[in-house]
Amino acid sequence: MTITDTTRSPFFTATDPAPAPLAPVAELRARMIGPVTTPADPSYAGTVSPWQLAVAVHPQIAVEAVCAQDVVETVRFARRHGLTVTPQATGHGPINALVGDILVTTRSLNECVVHPEGWARVGAGVKWLRVVEEAAPHGLAPLSGSITDVGIVGYTTGGGLGPMARTYGLASDRVRAFEVVTGDGELRRVTPTEHRELYFGLRGGKGALGIVTAVEFDLVRQPTFYGGALWFDGADAAAVTERWRTWSAALPEAATTSIALFRLPPLPGVPEPLANRLTVSVRYVWTGSAEEGEQQAAGMLAAAPVLIDDVRVKPYTEIDSVHTDPLDPMPAHEYAVLLGDFPASAAQALVAAAGPGSQSQEFLVEVRQLGGAYARGGEHPSAFCPRHASYSVLAVGLPGPETDRDQAVLSRALAAWALPGRLPNFSFTPEQLAAAYTADVRARLLAAQDVYDPAGVLAIGDALRQSVVRRRS
Repeated sequence: MTITDTTRSPFFTATDPAPAPLAPVAELRARMIGPVTTPADPSYAGTVSPWQLAVAVHPQIAVEAVCAQDVVETVRFARRHGLTVTPQATGHGPINALVGDILVTTRSLNECVVHPEGWARVGAGVKWLRVVEEAAPHGLAPLSGSITDVGIVGYTTGGGLGPMARTYGLASDRVRAFEVVTGDGELRRVTPTEHRELYFGLRGGKGALGIVTAVEFDLVRQPTFYGGALWFDGADAAAVTERWRTWSAALPEAATTSIALFRLPPLPGVPEPLANRLTVSVRYVWTGSAEEGEQQAAGMLAAAPVLIDDVRVKPYTEIDSVHTDPLDPMPAHEYAVLLGDFPASAAQALVAAAGPGSQSQEFLVEVRQLGGAYARGGEHPSAFCPRHASYSVLAVGLPGPETDRDQAVLSRALAAWALPGRLPNFSFTPEQLAAAYTADVRARLLAAQDVYDPAGVLAIGDALRQSVVRRRS
C-alpha cells in the first residue's frame, strides 16, 4: 500500500497489509495508562480482532483505553500527527472502510452501576448481559439487543432496535447522558441541555461525532415477559409467513415480533429438529400480562405443525432465547433493507427467494415488524431517521459468491416495497451509513463535525463527510 498523503493515510481495505506507523508510537505510550501496540507486537492481533470475522481490521496502532483520559490522549495524538481514530468494543458491526489509523478498544471501560430507582450508568466496554443481570433483582430491564453479548455503546449510538421496540422504543430514546471524547480531544458530558447537537447526533449518528466513554440510560420495569420462539418446518414457510403477516398486523404495542427463515448447521447447541434443514422461527415478546400474551400467541399456533414451542413466561434474563442469535465469533456477509409494507405479494416474494425450492443458502433471513413506540420516537429528537419504516429485513450468509447471489435475488424480490434509508446498525459501507440519514440530518451531523471535529480525526465522521460529498457530486 502506497501512502500518498503525508498528513493522513487512506483507509485500509481487507487485503491491505498494515504499513509501518507514521507517527512516533513512543510518544503515545508515554502518555497512556493502557497498552499501545503495533502489528509488530504479539498482543496486537488479540486487541484488534472483531467479533465479525469477515472484516479484517489492520490499524497502524491499537490502543486499549483503561480510562477516559486514555481516549483523550489518543485523539489529541492523532490530531497532532494527522491520523484518524476509530473506537471498537466487541466488533459486532465493524465496517472495514471505517477503520482508521488508530483503533481504540474500549473493552476495559467496564464501569456498571444499576440504580434501583430505574436507570444505569455503564462504561463503553460493557455488554448488555451485565446490565440485564444486575438490573433483574430490582425488577428492571434495559432495552437490550437481540443478543445480550453485544456492546451497549455501539448498539445504542446506532439507534438500538431490540426485542421490545414496539412497546418501549429504541435504546437511544432512553439515553440520559453521554460522556464522550470529541475530535478536538475534549471530554464532554452531553445531555438534552448540554451540547444539544452532540446529544442529537450521538443517538443514531453511529460514532460520527465522538468516542463515547460512558453512557447513562433509563431502564424499564419488566421483570418477566411472555414470549420466546415458535419453530416450524421450512416446508410450511409460505403458510407460516402468511399467517405471521396477518397475525402481527393486528397485534397491539405490547407485542414485538419477527419471523425468520433459518438454515442452521448441525452444531453443538442446535436442537436436532432444527439442524441441517430449513426451518421458520416466529419470535414473540409480550410485555403485558401472561394471560393476554398467551391469548395473542394462540393466533400463530394453528399456522402449521409446531416443531418446538418455546413461548412461555420467562424472566428478562432469558431474553436471548427469543432471537437465538449466535454467541461465538463468526464471518458473515449481510444484506438489509427497510420496507414500507409487507403485503401478501411481498411475503410470497420473500418465500420464493429464500424459502423451500429456492437456491438460497442464507442461514438467516428475517423480517421484523416495526411501528408502535419505535415509530413515535423518544422525548427528544435524534439523528435516527427511519421511523417511517414498517418492517426491517436482514439476511445473513457466509461470505462468498453464493451469498452474493442469494442476497441479490432477495433484493430484487423485495424491490417493490423497499424504502430509501437504512438502520444505522444494519449499514455495512460508508455509503450505506450516509444513506441512513435524511438530507437535513446529514447536514446537522456535518455542522456538528465542523464544531467538534474540524480536523476530521474521527474516522467514522470523516468517512460520512466524504460519502456525503460523493452523493452530491
